[in-house]
Amino acid sequence: MSTTVKQDGQQDTLKETERVVAGPGPGRGPMGGGMVGGKANTFGPSLRRMAARMAPYRIKTIAVLVLTVVSVAANAVGPWILGRATDLIFYGALGDDLPPGTVAGTDVVPGQGVDFDAVGQVLTVVLAVYLGAAVLAFVAGYLLNDVVQGTVRRMRDDVEDKVNALPLSYFDRQPRGELLSRVTNDIDNVSQTLQQTLSQLLTSVLTVFAVLSMMLWISPVLALVALVSVPISMIVTTLVMRRSQGLFVQQWRQTGRLNAHIEETFSGHALVKVYGRQGEAERVFAEENDALWKASFGAQFVSGLIMPIMMFVGNLNYVVIAVLGGLRVASGTMSLGDVQAFIQYSRQFTQPLTQVASMINLLQSGVASAERVFELLDAPQQSPDAGGPPAPVHQRHGEVRFEDVSFSYAADRPLIDRLSLVALPGQTVAIVGPTGAGKTTLVNLVERFYELDGGRITLDGVDIASMPRAALRSQIAMVLQDTWLFAGTIRDNIAYGRPDASEDEIQQAARATFVDRFVHSLPAGYDTVIDEEGANLSAGERQLITIARAFLAAPELLILDEATSSVDTRTELLLQHAMAALRTDRTSFVIAHRLSTIRDADLILVMEDGAIVEQGDHESLLRSEGAYARLYRSQFSAATA
Repeated sequence: MSTTVKQDGQQDTLKETERVVAGPGPGRGPMGGGMVGGKANTFGPSLRRMAARMAPYRIKTIAVLVLTVVSVAANAVGPWILGRATDLIFYGALGDDLPPGTVAGTDVVPGQGVDFDAVGQVLTVVLAVYLGAAVLAFVAGYLLNDVVQGTVRRMRDDVEDKVNALPLSYFDRQPRGELLSRVTNDIDNVSQTLQQTLSQLLTSVLTVFAVLSMMLWISPVLALVALVSVPISMIVTTLVMRRSQGLFVQQWRQTGRLNAHIEETFSGHALVKVYGRQGEAERVFAEENDALWKASFGAQFVSGLIMPIMMFVGNLNYVVIAVLGGLRVASGTMSLGDVQAFIQYSRQFTQPLTQVASMINLLQSGVASAERVFELLDAPQQSPDAGGPPAPVHQRHGEVRFEDVSFSYAADRPLIDRLSLVALPGQTVAIVGPTGAGKTTLVNLVERFYELDGGRITLDGVDIASMPRAALRSQIAMVLQDTWLFAGTIRDNIAYGRPDASEDEIQQAARATFVDRFVHSLPAGYDTVIDEEGANLSAGERQLITIARAFLAAPELLILDEATSSVDTRTELLLQHAMAALRTDRTSFVIAHRLSTIRDADLILVMEDGAIVEQGDHESLLRSEGAYARLYRSQFSAATA
């Protein structure tokens, strides 16, 4: 979908660039008009919605969960097994110092030293357990990566489909930089968040439960002491999250505003310099950049408080457990190996809590980005395509009828009211009038870029609202005042409307529109690669290529919106002959400000304030001494003055 179509009554590129370098205008609001929704969703619903998008990968997700559970369980058992080795060494050392026959504890054998074979067996089991846990974790990580990347890929596909399904009115209100920020930066941030947090969060949560189970088994008393840190951690995390989540949403919104300003200012950098507004542009950039810095600093600082607070709580917990464990060993109620294992578990218990806290920082940022993507996905899209077919090929002649058509961009400002007209097959219909009269709007309605408020438009007797948009637009070619070329060769750009066109057909279209003349002066000819925005071609050459593109498409209906405005007078005369051949046997709508270019039109419509005030051919309109005559004389009197 091209978003370069200009609408009468709206800001053109020059005005938009001047608005950008001058700062936000009235009515744009605090977000500069760049937000789809004024208020972000809450953390919980957005997180659940993000999780729901992983549903197609439920089998792999279940496999990840099972593998992670087994891996975490193996890691949780490891310290307890290692504690048996500690007991063997400790009690062996005690027994070695006691003479045989001395009465000792049940685990101490007087006169017998350390059984290194038994210790070796225990260590071998520990090694096998940890190695198996690592292998399972690796497989789980591989599967999880597949799930995450697949989910993000589907999200990008959904965003692409959504953008193509949005009405053109959405792009009229949405700064391109803001939209690009959602489609690129926010989705990338969601991808990084899922990749970095899911595995760590899953492992950490399961580790907490597994370690807690082992601690309760070894010593319920010490386990209760360790659990004291949990409510403290939850309270701290909740308080910080409430504050930082809003800051993260503000951070990504501000990123979108800054991107919008940069994109628009760079697109109009020539005008910025011509009007000497570099200082103003730099001032706006500095303000937006400073606002982004403040939002980012606040979000990172507040969320960053979680980690040091959690580490402090964990260290206090570790000290208490070490002291109580030592007292229980001294009293003989616990073995040294159990205390060693419990101390390891206390670290393993607080460490995942700390990791969860640190992941919340990244998770909040990712969910804030997900909210912005969901706002785009939830935006109202254009009405569904109707299932009705266009007119059969043998009945296609290009007859266009407007029947009591009404339309407005805003409900309180009607633009076109009950307009009716007929463009007969093969007729060239010129539309003239002052800026804002509704000329471009009229042809945009033919393309169904906007839906009507009332009435209907028919093409060869078929209501265009009952036709699929693709079927309708396949019969129409459009040449805009603003040229649009993509990065590719000149050949590719000419064949854009007919990718299956032969080389002879491409060159024939190029010769008919005089593209062939300047192409041969280029080193690579038709294989010349057009760089971004066609900067390596002149404005006239770019316009000639767009006309050749329409020529090759051979449509039933042709729309020319100031198609010769970017060419010199000599080229314009040549193009008049080329477009006369192009208009043969097809209906054409020609929007023109230079009235000299539409003298030979079969029908000239003069529009003012969305209404047709005059219609006829050139000579009859001049004789009527009405609006057309005044426009015509004002142009030529200015030219001779």
